[in-house]
Amino acid sequence: MVAALFVAGDAAAQGMLLDFAADKVIKKYQSSSCDQLKALKGEPPSEKEKMAIDFLRDDAQARKAFIDKIAAPVLNKMFECGLIP
Repeated sequence: MVAALFVAGDAAAQGMLLDFAADKVIKKYQSSSCDQLKALKGEPPSEKEKMAIDFLRDDAQARKAFIDKIAAPVLNKMFECGLIP
């Protein structure tokens, strides 16, 4: 029973972290100009971004939840900026 509570607590914390990260990405795209986004495109990811990317590569369920949340706002901005056809 106690182990189940820890697992549930870990899952809730993980969900909160994913939501925080997704909100941060969305805010970054919504508040940046097209020129800023184009300049950022070639920059290497930070250490925190690398860790997040590795985590998402290893956890398909977390990756799906993250992408489902950021897809529409980020891709719309990228389209508006001519970063995708």
